[in-house]
Amino acid sequence: MSDTSRRGAAGAPEEHAPTHHRVHLISLKGTPGETVPLPAAFSSPVRTDLIQRAVDAARSHRRQPHGTSLTAGLRHSVEWSGKGKGVSRTPRLMNSMTGAQAPNTVGGRPAHPPRVDTIWTKKLNTKERRLAFAAALAATREAKLARARGHEVPEGLHLPVVFESPVEELKTAAEARALLTKLELWSDIERASDGVHLRAGRGRRRGRARRHPRSLLLVTSAPNKGLGFRNLPGVDVVPVGRLGTEDLAPGGTAGRLTLISLAALEGLRTRTEGGGEP
Repeated sequence: MSDTSRRGAAGAPEEHAPTHHRVHLISLKGTPGETVPLPAAFSSPVRTDLIQRAVDAARSHRRQPHGTSLTAGLRHSVEWSGKGKGVSRTPRLMNSMTGAQAPNTVGGRPAHPPRVDTIWTKKLNTKERRLAFAAALAATREAKLARARGHEVPEGLHLPVVFESPVEELKTAAEARALLTKLELWSDIERASDGVHLRAGRGRRRGRARRHPRSLLLVTSAPNKGLGFRNLPGVDVVPVGRLGTEDLAPGGTAGRLTLISLAALEGLRTRTEGGGEP
């Protein structure tokens, strides 16, 4: 047998050819149909360390620089009485013994304040980012990881859930709820709704008073699709071209319960196997 005949369709030897997992194609009636192969990225090793690094890098790019005013704590008229007066050398207000301006005084300048020129962004190699994206995709196949994140996954459901392309045309929340109820996934939406709670600490004053748990992720083939899902508690609707590691693993915890339309699955195959940017 020639060496060429021992190689697979992708040119790699058959013993090293990637495994393609298959899942059932779910209709709008909630019934499983034929099986479809998943892209090879879904068979990648689940590297939780790379996933966490990719999510941390993505979040660092959204961090807003902050710092104190250049004159904070220095808006005083102070004097130093000099040595030999029997008092400390702390600057004091004019004609007073009240200390001011020094870091050890009330209202004085901060000792080591945050600076606006601090670089918070983290860099990530291109290969690492692609491996992290593939690992996050592979983690969506694991029901054990999904349950560890808190998702309520019914027994016997193959993950990720691949729907027929018409699922993207559902425009009302009632239609989306009826479909999720048939698949016994509506309980996860209720879990996210019941889990909304007040945040502890100063974040209440800064526009993030409530914390919302994440629920399902719906991947569509293009923007403005799957409109019936977008207002459900904890649900994110993301087009395949903008899908990132943070969408698949919020907070860096892999295994989000993911729904994908068949058209989006083909777009994801082109993106991962065609050399597209992850």
